[in-house]
Formats: sequence, structure tokens, C-alpha cells
Amino acid sequence: MQRRSFLKKATLGAAAGGAALAAPVLAQESPTLNWRLASSFPRSADAIFSGGENLAKYVAEATDGKFNIRAFPAGEIVPALQVLDAVQNNTIECGHTASYYYYGKDPALCFDGAVPFGLNTRQMNAWMRHGNGLKLTRELFQKYNIVNFPCGYTGTQMGGWFRNEIKTVDDLKGLKFRASAFAGAVLSRLGVVPQQIAGGDIYPSLEKGTIDAAEWIGPYDDEKLGFHKVAKNYYFPGWWEGTLQVSLYVNQEVYNKLPKHYQAVLAQASAAATNDMIATYDAENPAALRRLVSQGAQLKAFPKPVMEACYAEAVKVYQELSAKDATFKKIYDDMVAFRDNEIPWFRVAEGSFDGFMGTIGRGK
Repeated sequence: MQRRSFLKKATLGAAAGGAALAAPVLAQESPTLNWRLASSFPRSADAIFSGGENLAKYVAEATDGKFNIRAFPAGEIVPALQVLDAVQNNTIECGHTASYYYYGKDPALCFDGAVPFGLNTRQMNAWMRHGNGLKLTRELFQKYNIVNFPCGYTGTQMGGWFRNEIKTVDDLKGLKFRASAFAGAVLSRLGVVPQQIAGGDIYPSLEKGTIDAAEWIGPYDDEKLGFHKVAKNYYFPGWWEGTLQVSLYVNQEVYNKLPKHYQAVLAQASAAATNDMIATYDAENPAALRRLVSQGAQLKAFPKPVMEACYAEAVKVYQELSAKDATFKKIYDDMVAFRDNEIPWFRVAEGSFDGFMGTIGRGK
């Protein structure tokens, strides 16, 4: 299998000095390992939860069942919002989570996941792999005894489900809104009362009226969790998540003990799981959105004045955090420079093509 080719080259290359050594060297360098992976996502959100499952599948396939990772959904062995702590402390070997859950621990961690008015999927992937994104975030995660691997993208997310319409900035005042912590830091400046609630607890909170609005991911996941049954106004875009990068976190000490080819397996398996997640969302979201609209969801764009007000407040938050933390400023400045270099190209090529294709007749 192609998935095993890179592993075979790594292990067999070590035994190139003689065929008689190949079997014992392979056995010595390929120990049997059994890891646990704690996810921050419920099994019901299968598209994002499957990132951890697919990672585990690829690792097992590439090592002929020697390196096994069992993925557990949110709350089963670790609370959804405590995955980073569990990996840092080696309670578990690894986790699959979103870094913005740990904004309260260190806002700079969010650059590994999503930040307001940040990067889209293509740009984030490019920044991580061919820019400084992975280098800078790994330097940061060293403080937490963690090695991070990009392990999935959701694409640009939706702006969420609202009981009442958002027509002006004033409509945000007093709104109890489930949102990620970084988005909440921006929205709170406009009068929103942000709530950070794990995915599996959003629906009952919205149904009971504990919150007035909630964002989760996008049509495919939102439909599964049934938000359209309790709030009809479905806004876009989720400006706090031009994409969400979900990541594999591995305890640094445990990672350092792995054979080099097992470390390579983790990197390759994470990349494969990333591609799977992108394809899943791109394939499933269009039909899910149509179904939601057919069931009464009211699709609405955030008014431009609301978007502009949110952007202005986001810039102020970035400036304040940059003034307090040199590491935050270093990563932020690098991301902004990368983003501002990318956007003109996307407007010329992707934007113009997509814009034209949206105007022509379908199926012709």
C-alpha cells in the first residue's frame, strides 16, 4: 500500500548493510504501542471527530498494526475543553482538539486553530506548511510540553443560529451567544455576553433559552445537532473562523521516545487525515445547507456595518494582546503579513473564477 511505502523505506533503509539484519532491525525499531487519543468533539459531529479516527487508522495501517491509537469522543476519558492539559501532563499520549479552547491559558495558542479575520483553509495550510506557521506555533507549544500537528480543516464556518435577527450593531447588546473565546473577546466589546460551551451541550442550552444564539461549525454538523429546530436565523460568515484548523497534540516526552519512522508516520497520517476532513466538508456542506433551508432555516448575511464594527474591535484586541506578549505579536505579525500577501492573489484567481461561475447557468 502507498500509505506504508514511506515507513518501509525508513525501516528497511536501516538494514541496507545486509539482508540477514533486516528482520531483527525491523522488529527492534517497530515496537508495539497502544495510545489513547482524547477528542474535544462528540461522536455525533462525525466529520470533525473522524479526524482523530482517520489518523489512528492510517497509523495502524502504516505500521502493520504495531502502533495503535484509540480515539475517544469528548468527555469519555477527558472533558472536551481539557484535552491540552491532559496531553501536557501525560494523562494521555495525544489529543485531537482546537487550540482556541485554550484562549484563557494563552491567547497565542489560538493561532494554531483560528483567529478572528484570519486565514481561510488554503491560506492556513500554506502558512503552516510553506510559511512560518508551524515553526512559530511549535516554538510556542514547547512551553506546554506538546508537539502539534495540523490534523484537519473545516473550511470557513457559518456565523451561527440566532433566535432574533441581527440588523444593527445594537442588536448584539446583551446577546448571550455561544462562541469561541477569542471571538467572545471581540464580541464582548460590542455588548455580547459570550458563552463557551462544548459542542455536545449547545443544543440543550439553546433549547432551554440559556443562550440566545450559538455558532458551531457549518451546515453538515449543525444539521446533525439540530440547531435549526430551536433557532431559525442562520447567519454567515463566521468571521472568527475563516477556517478552523484542528490539531493533533502529542506529549513531547512521549513523542521524543518514538522511533524516527513512527514520528514520520504521525506526520504523514495527520496530513492524510487533514485532506479527508477538507474533502468531507466540501462534499457534505452544500446538500446540508439546502436541507436546512428546506426545513425553515432563514439564511442571512451579517450586515456590512456589523462586520465592520467587529473587524474594528478585533484589531483593537490584537493590538492590546500584542502590547502585552511579544510571542503573540511575533506570530500575529507573521500571520498578517502572510494573509495580506495572499489575499490579492486569491482575488485575482480564485475570487474572479468563483465569482464568474456563480453567475452562469447551472448544468450547461
